[in-house]
Amino acid sequence: MTPRFDTILAFVRVAETGSFSEAARRLNLSKSMISRQVSALEADLGVRLLHRTTRSLSPTEAGRAYLERCQRILADLDEANLLVSHLQAVPRGRLRVSAPLSFGIGHLSSCLPGFLERYPEIELEMGFTDRHVDLVEEGWDLAVRIGRLADSSLIVRRLAPVRRLAAASPAYLARRGTPVRPEDLAGHDCLTHGGRVHSEWRFTGDDGKPLQVEVRGRFDADNGDVLRDMALAGLGIVLLPSFFLGDDIRAGKLVPLLEKYVPLDSSLNAVYPHGRHLSPKVRAFVDHLAATFCPEPYWDRGLTGPAAS
Repeated sequence: MTPRFDTILAFVRVAETGSFSEAARRLNLSKSMISRQVSALEADLGVRLLHRTTRSLSPTEAGRAYLERCQRILADLDEANLLVSHLQAVPRGRLRVSAPLSFGIGHLSSCLPGFLERYPEIELEMGFTDRHVDLVEEGWDLAVRIGRLADSSLIVRRLAPVRRLAAASPAYLARRGTPVRPEDLAGHDCLTHGGRVHSEWRFTGDDGKPLQVEVRGRFDADNGDVLRDMALAGLGIVLLPSFFLGDDIRAGKLVPLLEKYVPLDSSLNAVYPHGRHLSPKVRAFVDHLAATFCPEPYWDRGLTGPAAS
């Protein structure tokens, strides 16, 4: 027997809010009605979807899997409704966005209040993670990603250039000397990213061709904020996007290095499935990001050297 739509919607809202009362408020129903609908859904499926205690409410393993599928179905239904609605041009509905952790907290979050104020009919859900999420499988409307993107079935809109800079603290350079060429990094402590203390850093050589240099160090981390903190503490040379380092360079806490050999360029991108390209809420969010970060991102202002193209 196929569960009724109202029971599925009730379960999704309860699981999302963690509360029968809040789900009832959002659906304009009584708490007892919501409880009966969820129980009816569990009976139809023959499986328990929610852990219920006097203090907490959470999905079971089966409930989490069912929730993810139902959220995607509801999102698709929302898109279908928008396509045939005479109010299609009005951005509205739930918008799920995935973004990198450090960039999301440090830069993206500050532009979200303005977006929500401009579009009061949008409910925004942000997921900050450095994990590469599958937009279609996990039900995200779009993702903000940094770097050169491999060809895929996703639509990509480039929002802004992302420069990478090598930098170190004045104390480190006074103690260890200043590298003049990328090859000089072999004699320095380099703060690496990627799960290994031996890594290859990419630059542009004198001939304009890509140049890879093997670097070593005693510290590796999978988070740019931590690597920047280690550089500020004088523990080595770091290679990071300028949005991590711009404020510290302008303040003189870090010194940019090897600017003649600017690392290969990257970019800030919005990516989303083809099925979302007509969605007003997706278009509105991407346009808001573009207006915030283009044509030159604010974190690059006042820095010398060429920007990424």
